[in-house]
Amino acid sequence: MVKQETLDWLADHPFYTKRFAFFVGRRCRTMTIKDVAKETRLDWKTIKTLEMQYMREQMRRAGSPTPKVVGIDEIAIRKGHTYRIVVSDLARRRPIWFGGTDRSEASMDAFYQWLGSSKSKKIRLVVMDMWKAFRNSTVRPEHAPQAAILFDKFHVLQHLGKALDTVRKAEYARVTGTDRRFIKGQKYTLQSHRKNLTTDGRRSLKLLLKANRRLNTAYLLKEAFGQLWDYEREGWARRFFENWRASLKWQRLKPYEQFAALIDRHWDGIAAYCKPENKVALGFVEGLNNKIRVMQRRSYGLRDEEYLHLKILTCMRDPI
Repeated sequence: MVKQETLDWLADHPFYTKRFAFFVGRRCRTMTIKDVAKETRLDWKTIKTLEMQYMREQMRRAGSPTPKVVGIDEIAIRKGHTYRIVVSDLARRRPIWFGGTDRSEASMDAFYQWLGSSKSKKIRLVVMDMWKAFRNSTVRPEHAPQAAILFDKFHVLQHLGKALDTVRKAEYARVTGTDRRFIKGQKYTLQSHRKNLTTDGRRSLKLLLKANRRLNTAYLLKEAFGQLWDYEREGWARRFFENWRASLKWQRLKPYEQFAALIDRHWDGIAAYCKPENKVALGFVEGLNNKIRVMQRRSYGLRDEEYLHLKILTCMRDPI
């Protein structure tokens, strides 16, 4: 009878050592599988197998998370509104869970069930967008009802950006002739901060705001709204919001009025940002989403969800 001896230094792939598997894994952190396969003159599937072993070892060494501040967001993994939920530990700045079958309440429940009731009760702050399913799942008695809920300001401002673009489209439809040329193609010029624009962008913005009074008002209101996150007391923040909302009167900016109503309905999750203990790096979640989109582009055509799962959960971890 023939037996194959198990050796600690061998990789899961019996023809390679763990040391080589970890070398491949480190290369794949910055290169595509195809490029690493070309460099090492190995088969594409072999490189993928070795990288997955490397990422599983990263997960094993990381251990079980005990987060105090978490960020929740969804990502589209393919066309057709196919979503998965990503949960990040914002204090340690790394993703800790990727799963669900969509962005429903049941999928969000799966995270808290995975984390366990004991650890869920230790969460003090949850950052999310204004998606009702995420909030409903979080406040359940068996999940994290004690946690403060903070709505991600990037998603809030995204709603404001959509309102501004709706005004832009309405103005383009209303005006005629040469006045349209100032509005056409200026969506991102209007939505960007002035300091982030190029010289040509600032020139185009100046011409647009001078040519169209309603867009000028909408742009100034958009810029002013960002001050909301500078306040350290809820009363001051509320007073600012009420003044901002009052300035909409007689402006005939229906999308802005709808946005203000949205903020009013979700005020608790916005006011939470005024508390000093809730000042967290909200940009991390958005930065992680950008990183995930880059990984998806690099892995174009790859349909292995387990590979994507490992890739996302290890992208912010230290190499081994």
